[in-house]
Amino acid sequence: MKKVIYLLAVTALVTSCNSSKLAPVAKNALKPTVVTQATPHDTDDPAIWINKANPSQSLIIGTDKEAATGGLYAYDLQGKIVNKVYPMDRPNNVDIAYGLLLNGKKVDIAVVTERKKDQIRIFSLPDLKPVDNGGIAVFADSEQKDPMGIALYTNPSNGKIYAIVGRKEGVSGEYLYQYELTDNKGAVTANLVRKFGNYSGKKEIEAIMVDTELGYIYYADETQGIRKYYADPAKGNEELAFFGQKDFKRDHEGIALYKTNANQGYILISDQQANNFVVYKREGESGNANDHKMIAKIPFSTIECDGADAVNFNFGGSFSNGMLIAMSNGMVFHYYDWNIIQQEIDKQAK
Repeated sequence: MKKVIYLLAVTALVTSCNSSKLAPVAKNALKPTVVTQATPHDTDDPAIWINKANPSQSLIIGTDKEAATGGLYAYDLQGKIVNKVYPMDRPNNVDIAYGLLLNGKKVDIAVVTERKKDQIRIFSLPDLKPVDNGGIAVFADSEQKDPMGIALYTNPSNGKIYAIVGRKEGVSGEYLYQYELTDNKGAVTANLVRKFGNYSGKKEIEAIMVDTELGYIYYADETQGIRKYYADPAKGNEELAFFGQKDFKRDHEGIALYKTNANQGYILISDQQANNFVVYKREGESGNANDHKMIAKIPFSTIECDGADAVNFNFGGSFSNGMLIAMSNGMVFHYYDWNIIQQEIDKQAK
């Protein structure tokens, strides 16, 4: 199996690097432990679902972004495609939440934006069965729809689950819509609870990440920086931080969160045109939780990474301290052993 995984990785990297328009992979770039099977079109965004009863059966859920013939794919920890939802009309980003109550039963869900239909789709996990009556319209009161980014927030105090949805274009101050997900006789419905989010007007907002325990939303205002807000709509729409403006070659892309404990960890953001991930402290600087300074810039073997996800969980084998999953050109996702990432952070952060 290790030989197969290695050959897949080499093939994907060589194929991806053939385009002279793309930044080369650095000689010292971190190497993936696993490269997934390729999808038919264009991978974009991953999310990690943990099977706590049987960690070896955990899944990576990822989008294949294509109009009419796109799909949502499930991969095992060896990178093999084990399930899919197909066809979908340009599925973009995906996120996962645990324990949404449907008909009195807790159900884990994957929520994905379906751009060409201006809706979100919701599927139960691990079986990827629809639980949304065919889709839920978003940005219904706006002419600017085209949903792209999504992140899910579970309020620790009351268990309410929210979807924060971004789009291709929008108005500054109301770029993101936040919906509460609720049960209606076994099907999920979405109720709009707020509009928020500043926007530079320069490119677009796609990558969104939620730190559930600390209660923050982060999103990438591409080419400009990372913006930070409270995740609980009751706390208002004040922008808490705007950082990373000078740390990237061009596009700020996928945002991943790795938690080392309840209050500390790392925010990792794809520096797309440089094939790096830029790292910040989750907890901010001493005395200021909203002061996020770059502590490391790590070269990865991903080619122009869009979406990313990370988790601290013992999956066994090569992923005893968790993993980072990153999209790469070549219609694949890369799985990185967290241990090698931590080594590089420790080296640079000294």
